[in-house]
Amino acid sequence: MPATVILIVLAYILGSVPSGYVLGKLAGIDVRNVGSGNIGAANVARAVGKWRGALTLVADAAKGFLPVLIAIHSGMEPLAIAFTAVAAFLGHLYPLFLKFRGGKGVATALGALLAIAPVATLVLLALFALVAFSSRIVSLSAMAAAVAAPLVLWLFYQPLAIIGMAFFFAAMIVLRHHGNIERLRAGTEPRFGEH
Repeated sequence: MPATVILIVLAYILGSVPSGYVLGKLAGIDVRNVGSGNIGAANVARAVGKWRGALTLVADAAKGFLPVLIAIHSGMEPLAIAFTAVAAFLGHLYPLFLKFRGGKGVATALGALLAIAPVATLVLLALFALVAFSSRIVSLSAMAAAVAAPLVLWLFYQPLAIIGMAFFFAAMIVLRHHGNIERLRAGTEPRFGEH
């Protein structure tokens, strides 16, 4: 039990590392003051370039992937694994190092899911790609994949704790996209290649 608690706390601290903010600062820009103001990969790519956006995506995904992988290889129960994933996810949303104002959690959730259920996650990535290429809207693609995650995980026979975790991820990701939802309704949400 103490090892589980320590890992959950460390997962939150790792999740709190603001990858996009750090990469933006290294380029001389506070990404919170540019574009959508989000510290995630899409806004970083728009603000300081695609390769820094790609690095942000990888780093944010790693924040979810690494602690969950440790939990799995430590032989922890599904509930403990789910709590570890949620801790990393909440660290990204409410980072200790940025006064609890973080990103939307998509990449960190992706990393956690990739560690737990890689094949199911590939299905979700395919869905993301399908929506992205048909709509050219990143936020819509992210929300579609997030909402589909509990069903896909259920179809791949994941434990209830993991499916519950995916419901939590989906709810929080949709909530964090409230501004995007308003712009989608108004028809003003940016598409690929638009500024």
